[in-house]
Amino acid sequence: MTISQAHKRYEFKRQLEEMRRKTGKGTELISLYIPHDKLISDVTAQLRAEHGQAANIKSKSTRTNVQSALESVLARLKYYQRPPESGFVIFCGTLELGGHRTTLDTMIIEPPEPITSYKYHCDSSFYLEPLENMLVEKKAFGLLAIDRREATVGLLRGKAIEVRKHLTSTVPGKQRKGGQSARRFQQLRLIAIHDFYKKIGNSASEIFLTIDHKDFEGVLIGGPSPTKEEFLDGEFLHHEIQKKIIGLFDIAYTDESGLYELVDAASDALQDLEVVKQKKIMQHFMRELVSDKGLVAYGDQQVRANLEMGAVDILLISEDMRQVRVTVSCQNCGYTGKETKECAADVSDVSDAFEENCPSCGSDLKIVDTIDVVDEWTGVCDQMGTRVEFISTDFEEGDQLMRAFGGVAAILRYDTGV
Repeated sequence: MTISQAHKRYEFKRQLEEMRRKTGKGTELISLYIPHDKLISDVTAQLRAEHGQAANIKSKSTRTNVQSALESVLARLKYYQRPPESGFVIFCGTLELGGHRTTLDTMIIEPPEPITSYKYHCDSSFYLEPLENMLVEKKAFGLLAIDRREATVGLLRGKAIEVRKHLTSTVPGKQRKGGQSARRFQQLRLIAIHDFYKKIGNSASEIFLTIDHKDFEGVLIGGPSPTKEEFLDGEFLHHEIQKKIIGLFDIAYTDESGLYELVDAASDALQDLEVVKQKKIMQHFMRELVSDKGLVAYGDQQVRANLEMGAVDILLISEDMRQVRVTVSCQNCGYTGKETKECAADVSDVSDAFEENCPSCGSDLKIVDTIDVVDEWTGVCDQMGTRVEFISTDFEEGDQLMRAFGGVAAILRYDTGV
């Protein structure tokens, strides 16, 4: 994924978070999904019909709000001769701001993937499911960690590992009970092993076959030798799944942690996968962090200082980081300054909740400008030739970046002493 694609995904994810938080009264918020092949004239005809039907709404405020929203959408549609290549979505309605305040707002989103079907929806919140589904990683790998004692079945979808089933066996240990012949005991043990492998194969096949064929990339099998080889040779998986086995990998654990170990062990086979790339970058950062040179920086102040000096080689940004850079001023003494603030998806929340005094005269400070920190940093990186990597929190090292390092870190070109 290129920086522009990753940045667009970050922006899209943030937009959806903002949309989820917007609410209205009753069924006043309009969500309109328009695919590329839909005629704008057909859409406007339906909306005019909806406007006429809205005249029958009993509540005066609801009637006014719905008709106002429809008029706003119709006004926006005049600017389109035809929908964009991927279609677009219009969200419009009277939003509650709190304190009995409302505002009519219209938002247009061009999605990262094509809109496949036309939909007009009216509710107290915006209809986001089709857009949210675009953020769900569809490509999947089957994971199977196996030995003769237990097995764990899971999926690697995007950057997230999902545990689907854990099985334990009744295979007896290698020591036979008294009174049993060695040969009889060995026969019973082999039967129990075969039955357990069959149980694993049935469970794994059932899970893997639920994945759409075109999205199922293959199966990774991990475990000690000779267990995984016995399982592969026995062809216990469904024949369609058997054909998609990518490889066998040596791992020590076969519980949930074994799935994570399996993904690490298969990193060469998965080298083009985004999660593997991100894990390698985070492991690089962690190695530098504990090394003697320690060519790393983390947290807003350290990273910002190194960026301004052009010392950052790779900038690591958590996909879950939500911060804005605000410029503040004092109208009394003329003081100006800049601060970084945590925010939700909507940067206006910072302005609404901002209550700080001027360090020079004690008067109230006012926000005069805001910029999303990610937009600010990526702009600087473009100028400095710095590589930017957006890191998911769906794996352990990525979660550490967000929780332990404030959502931003850097691998440096040289030691700056900052």
